[in-house]
Amino acid sequence: MATPPRTARPPKAEAAGVSAARIRLGRVFRVESKDYFLLLGTTIFLVVFGLVMVLSSSSVESNLEDGGFFVQAQRQGLYALFGVPIMLIASRMPERAWMVAAWPLLLVSCVLQLLVVATPLGITVGGNTNWLAIGSVQFQPSELIKVALVIWLGFIVTKKQGLLDDFGRGILPILLVGGGAIGLVLIGGDLGTVMIMGAMLIGALFLIGVRLRLLLPVVLLGATVFVIVAVSSDSRMRRITAFLQENCTQFDNDDCWQIQHGRFALANGGIFGVGLGNSTAKWSWLPAADNDFIFAIIGEELGLIGAVVVIGLFVLLAIAFARVLRAARTPFAKAVTAAVLVWVVGQACVNIGVVLGVFPVLGVPLPLVSAGGTALLTTLFAIGVVLSVARDPEASVRAAARAQARATARSTGRPAR
Repeated sequence: MATPPRTARPPKAEAAGVSAARIRLGRVFRVESKDYFLLLGTTIFLVVFGLVMVLSSSSVESNLEDGGFFVQAQRQGLYALFGVPIMLIASRMPERAWMVAAWPLLLVSCVLQLLVVATPLGITVGGNTNWLAIGSVQFQPSELIKVALVIWLGFIVTKKQGLLDDFGRGILPILLVGGGAIGLVLIGGDLGTVMIMGAMLIGALFLIGVRLRLLLPVVLLGATVFVIVAVSSDSRMRRITAFLQENCTQFDNDDCWQIQHGRFALANGGIFGVGLGNSTAKWSWLPAADNDFIFAIIGEELGLIGAVVVIGLFVLLAIAFARVLRAARTPFAKAVTAAVLVWVVGQACVNIGVVLGVFPVLGVPLPLVSAGGTALLTTLFAIGVVLSVARDPEASVRAAARAQARATARSTGRPAR
């Protein structure tokens, strides 16, 4: 039996179908906020740049430890491959979804951190117990607590919006819960991460309008606890002593060695650098070359120009966060944007300051650039939360209306308004 001829689709109907598809895609993916694109573009550029620098800085140690020059870089690339889509998915979530997830996410992350400090599942690295091993998977629950605190802070600020001028009923409950989560990380000894988290909590409250007089006693108390914990550990005291020592020339001290060779790497780079991949410090001279001290490798290979460009990118990232914060319409949007701003930009300042000798060695990575899967995933997820509040809620409606008008104009031959 002969197959009946297939009916040709009218050109106008085909055009209408293509236009409808464009409208549907526009509703899902199109975001017209300039602040959104500025934040997204800067973030992705830093991630790509970080992959290049991790490949360069980790090649020697990767070959020695893993038997291949590209093993660690491939691992970091895999995390980025998952992290960027996670960020984009998070950017599409509505605010009410984050509000529902706030408490469960904070509780789960705290339970995981409790497993680190209270069970044999916790792993000690560099004197800090901050890794959790479940089977063959290892990760840092402290990084999850950062994200959970961001979302929870947005939730609780929304609920207590009218009580933020009252320390007892408004600020104190926030500090008790947030401080309890940070305290779990402090038990593991990761003082650098604790400092970033504390600054994130207090800084976010200040940026959303909480009066300084309500926060100043908390800052003083936190500083006192920080000093007490710092001097109570031999390893931390060695790092502080190495930092305070003039020129830090005692090469039998591992901490002094790291500080000095970080400076050597920066000095070796000069203005224009020795060229990408040509670092000498990464040949087992500089510990944590692909992580905490990756900025030293950037300065050596790309010179002063490359280092200034990286600093400029984080300044641009801070501007993007500030623009989103200024345009925020809800307490949740303001709180999460302020928290992630202090977290990412503040941690970048601390990391770069350590390499430049402004701060003692604190063991915090350069956000979006340093090697580290958990840190990259959680940072991208947190930026995705900010992107979700940076979107213009009416942008997709306007885009659909314009696309429909153009489709109508093409089908009728009349100019679109």
